[in-house]
Amino acid sequence: MANKATQKKKVDKDPKKPKFNSYWIYIGIILIFFGVQFFGGSGFSEPKKTSLAQFEQFLQNGDVEKVNIIKNSRVAEVFLYPEAKSRPEHKGTNNDQVFASSDSPDYSFEFGDLQNFENKIEKIKDAQNLDTRIYYDTRSNYFSEILIGLLPIILIVGIWIFIMKRMSKGGGGGPGGQIFNIGKSKAKLFDEKKDVKTSFKDVAGLEGAKDEVQEIVDFLKHPDKYTNLGGKIPKGALLVGPPGTGKTLLAKAVAGEAGVPFFSLSGSDFVEMFVGVGASRVRDLFKQAKDKSPSIIFIDEIDAIGRSRGKGNMSGSNDERENTLNQLLTEMDGFGTNTNVIVIAATNRADVLDKALMRAGRFDRQIHVDLPDIREREEIFEVHLKPLKKIADELDVEFLAKQTPGFSGADIANLCNEAALIAARNDSKAVGKQDFLDAIDRIVGGLEKKNKIMTVEEKKTIAFHEAGHATVSWMLEYAAPLVKVTIVPRGQSLGAAWYLPEERQIVRTEQILDEMCATMGGRAAEKVIFDKISTGALSDLEKVTKQAKAMVTIYGLNDKIGNLTYYDSSGQSDYNFTKPYSDRTSELIDEEISKLIEEQYLRAINILTENKDKLTKLAELLLEKEVIFKDNLVEIFGERPFKKPEMINSYKKKAEERNKNKSSAEETKNEEGPKDSKEGDSKKDDKIESNS
Repeated sequence: MANKATQKKKVDKDPKKPKFNSYWIYIGIILIFFGVQFFGGSGFSEPKKTSLAQFEQFLQNGDVEKVNIIKNSRVAEVFLYPEAKSRPEHKGTNNDQVFASSDSPDYSFEFGDLQNFENKIEKIKDAQNLDTRIYYDTRSNYFSEILIGLLPIILIVGIWIFIMKRMSKGGGGGPGGQIFNIGKSKAKLFDEKKDVKTSFKDVAGLEGAKDEVQEIVDFLKHPDKYTNLGGKIPKGALLVGPPGTGKTLLAKAVAGEAGVPFFSLSGSDFVEMFVGVGASRVRDLFKQAKDKSPSIIFIDEIDAIGRSRGKGNMSGSNDERENTLNQLLTEMDGFGTNTNVIVIAATNRADVLDKALMRAGRFDRQIHVDLPDIREREEIFEVHLKPLKKIADELDVEFLAKQTPGFSGADIANLCNEAALIAARNDSKAVGKQDFLDAIDRIVGGLEKKNKIMTVEEKKTIAFHEAGHATVSWMLEYAAPLVKVTIVPRGQSLGAAWYLPEERQIVRTEQILDEMCATMGGRAAEKVIFDKISTGALSDLEKVTKQAKAMVTIYGLNDKIGNLTYYDSSGQSDYNFTKPYSDRTSELIDEEISKLIEEQYLRAINILTENKDKLTKLAELLLEKEVIFKDNLVEIFGERPFKKPEMINSYKKKAEERNKNKSSAEETKNEEGPKDSKEGDSKKDDKIESNS
């Protein structure tokens, strides 16, 4: 019996067996309609066509037995006497047709005015003394009239069915494309064996974040290791960080390492124009995940549905989004939740998320994915340089990492691609160092505009402005060291200076003041040389105003305001409508901000006045070459007397110590364990090599 059932299943699933297509029904209906249109009411025989003149000749010859006049279509049907049908001139009429009936007309023709046509017939009948009978008839195609009446209804119903089918397919979830599938989840399921190929080896940098998610992966692989000690798997992990730092890539790596089903979707996939769809999709998503547990759900840009409830919205204006969030909160930590489903979410707006979503038991841990430091940027460059076909031998990855402070992983990927495009544009055989430097300039400063029209006086003002920045920054200890200065317009700027800032974890007061002074060096140079100022310092003023405001209101670095901060890191305060300080304090804050900026402006003027001859020499060189580098400043000012701070990489130091401990432990184990000394040595060497 089992064999018969198996054979029956195989027969049913035979791919060669033709499948019935519902479109054949529609084709059959259309063919029947056209058949009725062409053949309905007249059988399968058609009367022979003739003209009014020939009809008059037939009538005069006495061949016409009767005439049937159809009023509504102005067509006359001619019936001949039986003896007249055998004559040669009537060959081809119904007498010669196989399917012709006895009451079928022999001829038909169209006439014009009915009154004139009747008068002609009566005149010929009277003249020839004929007994030809005249009949009148009115014919209608009832099927066609009914179809025309129902056509608008059929069209509306057809369009409605088509739209609902398309919507049900877009809703996903379940076969058949049912109408109510719009409430199904849109999450894409990645199979752990076929679809997900990313691992932690493909994620460069992010060492701290990888360590935290590694525990989740280890729990999914070896749950008994934790449950035996009473531990519980985390409900969720929230990846927080700036755009482009690799949050989505890290989630893919978790899926690839864990080897479990992985559901991926965006926060906006829950949003729909219909009420209740978002909550329904959340329920369906967790139902699918529980059916395939243990599994991982990854929600990218969760702030689309996870925003704080009741903040900044009119009452009732956002009920649908809040209902979706409420359902998500219930599924993550409520009655009947399944501990074998882990939710990983990513956002760069953690400050706007609802507090209920952030509490322990839902997102148990927040993993901060920050911008990469210099060592991590080296690793990221190693990854993104591999796809490039040809790279110049002199290209130094460490140099590129130093030239790109503040770049995210996505920025570095874009930089490598831009460098390859520039090399191809210049017909280079390989991507070299200069191509990467040009790509950095292109990304940071914008496209170079050498054909921008400006006067000689404007160009001279821009040259002294940029030379002022370079001079002041060179003379200050904590200002960022200069890399390049140019007066070639790029993007919206008329000139630019590139610096290589130090990667600081904390910033002191004197460091901020030196940076503000260097920023005001451009306007100060215009004042020293021309005794006039221009609008070219707009971006500089914007930058120093933000820095001074942060010193006074955020970091508590002002003596008069004191150790106070008016910054809310949670983002829950309504400072947009009310100030957290009095009007008197507001006036004091404005005074202190203005005082800080003016002090640094006067300080920059003093520095440039003392070095006016060097400033002039640098500006003239800049006018001549349009682009100058650090070496040109060394020739004019000499080497900077300030020492570089010693950098300590604590993570690298800990990693080296950990690898060293692992190596020593492995050596001890190999000495005690294997009987064959050669076998033990080979295992030990392999372990040390992998750790290095």
